[in-house]
Amino acid sequence: MSVDGEAERLITEADEPGWEVDPDDEWGVAVVTTVGRQLKLRREAVGMRAGEFGKAVGYGEDLVYKIEGGKRIPRPEYLDRADEVLGAGGLIRAMKEDVEKVRYPKKVRALAEMEAKAAEIGVYECNIIAGLLQTPDHARAVIKAAQPPYSLDDVERMVAARLARQSVFDRDPAPSIHFVLEEAPLRRQVGGTMVWRRQLDRLLEVGRLHYVTLQVMPTNTEAHPGLDGRIELLKFPDGTAAGRSDGAFNGRPITDPKHLRILELRYGTIRAQALSSRESLAFIEQLLGET
Repeated sequence: MSVDGEAERLITEADEPGWEVDPDDEWGVAVVTTVGRQLKLRREAVGMRAGEFGKAVGYGEDLVYKIEGGKRIPRPEYLDRADEVLGAGGLIRAMKEDVEKVRYPKKVRALAEMEAKAAEIGVYECNIIAGLLQTPDHARAVIKAAQPPYSLDDVERMVAARLARQSVFDRDPAPSIHFVLEEAPLRRQVGGTMVWRRQLDRLLEVGRLHYVTLQVMPTNTEAHPGLDGRIELLKFPDGTAAGRSDGAFNGRPITDPKHLRILELRYGTIRAQALSSRESLAFIEQLLGET
């Protein structure tokens, strides 16, 4: 598109930071390589040069070559435009789902896949509000606080990945989900007063779901087994389980029954020491009433 007779400025690599392919993500590399190859074959099949195609979709020629060579992750908008320009009838647009997943960090993707299969999920967080419970604005503020800072594009990619995990709440039948959150992060007004209030409202909303138990660990309490970091336990319909803990087994995911029993003991002790679900929701409502 042109404005007042001026030529349209084509998008270049500098305009899209954070869309590089992680070379250690074998699945991601394979997806992007396959998509790039299909784009090139279809472009050549209709007799378009890379520069001509780039102008048609609003991208510079160098970026077209990098996407076709599997060196860059194509944006969803790029695939939409390519589908129209190449007359692919929706076949290129259909690749967006897999390409979108490539943008999520490999570890986050693996965790989301396990959570999507779990029949029971147990989470204890000591320093932050659990990612499964975060609002978009809260997640964005937390991620932006990292040092050294992420690029704005990477921030949005990580926010999207975190929110994508929350599809676990839409499952039918729903899994049984248990959260234990420390009091201190609930009081921290991350992102400002309005973002903080919306986050507390979100906790109340989720905590009232019939398949969710949300508990608060008061700051004024005795020491407990979660003081050295977060714990997550996942149990699957086939009877298997997996877990991880910042303070045990070097934070690595574990499946060994002996190790899992240790995490279950720690998590059970934490839940027993925290406020009940009813007391916890009342505590969050009290926080909201203090402002």
